[in-house]
Amino acid sequence: MRETTLTNARIVLEDEVVTGSVVMRDGLVCAIDTGRTNTGEDMDGDYLIPGLVELHTDHLEQHYSPRPGVLWDSIAALQAHDAQVAASGITTVFDCLRLGSDENAGFKRGEMRAIADAIETAQGEDRLRADHLIHLRCEVSSADVLDHFEDFTADPQVKLASLMDHAPGQRQFQTLEAYILYYKKKRGLSEAEFERFVARRIEESGRYAAGHRRAIADACAERGIAVASHDDATAEHVEESKTFGVRLAEFPTSMEAAQASHEAGMAVLMGAPNIVRGKSHSGNISAKTLADARVLDVLSSDYVPFSLIHAPFMLADEDGGMSLPQSIRLVTANPAEAVGLGDRGRIAPGQRADLVRVRRPAGIPVVRSVWREGSRVV
Repeated sequence: MRETTLTNARIVLEDEVVTGSVVMRDGLVCAIDTGRTNTGEDMDGDYLIPGLVELHTDHLEQHYSPRPGVLWDSIAALQAHDAQVAASGITTVFDCLRLGSDENAGFKRGEMRAIADAIETAQGEDRLRADHLIHLRCEVSSADVLDHFEDFTADPQVKLASLMDHAPGQRQFQTLEAYILYYKKKRGLSEAEFERFVARRIEESGRYAAGHRRAIADACAERGIAVASHDDATAEHVEESKTFGVRLAEFPTSMEAAQASHEAGMAVLMGAPNIVRGKSHSGNISAKTLADARVLDVLSSDYVPFSLIHAPFMLADEDGGMSLPQSIRLVTANPAEAVGLGDRGRIAPGQRADLVRVRRPAGIPVVRSVWREGSRVV
């Protein structure tokens, strides 16, 4: 029997913060005792919160392909990514793997499958601090997305798939202003090249998107994989998402879409960097606006892992805003519930002993220690 007691902590429970001790035994929380004791590891009044659950991060891809034309060893990239997410308090991470390519972007068929194999190998060799699962980001307007998806037909690591269409005039890019920044300026396209690129993407979206959405959603329903919509902008988009059995509305771009998704029982996910920066990097609705309207359910670090621990404390600082237990739920219990992981996301007897010790004298929080299933990993 392996038992550890963490004492003199401010324990963030679902509805309150209490001072006391948490007892971990054989990977699970077995007791929560209020009041101070003289036994156990002294937390010195720091917060104890559940391990963060990250549903959408593109960060592994940044380590795998750190520069244009440069591909890093997949195990080395994974370990670098894992170290950063764990040090940010993330104990469960859904690594996003991008499916679907075109002549100018994306990865070739087989590359994402190789990274998934690397994740499985690294976990089997006990190389990783966090628990890694897979989120397939499916670009439904891509001609080859179903071929890429087929590489994951029998993979039990896949727990989430998102249906995306980044063609101009769709969802995230309803106007060309943001699209020009993303695709023309970043890729250095000439005016003529950009016009051809836009025309081709619009044509591909019209040809492939609807059929690919249905095929992937049906496959996920058959396998019990949670489905996310991506960048819904209108009530019509949300109605479509409902027909696909969507459980998670990722980055809705308008209040209309966020409210409709929330009312339909979908968990509304926004980026934690949006909270930290105070605005969307692509010019869409701010996450703080959705939080104030009480239609924000989940935060994701998206492209900055540490933002996932930073943003909840910022939300709790707001006068008349969320309490700390409410804001911590956005990065723990709520994302776990959204994808059917009922064994984590709370500090409660019988739950996984995924815990984070956080000191916050003022301003930006400091992650001091992290436990996954009762074992210290940071």
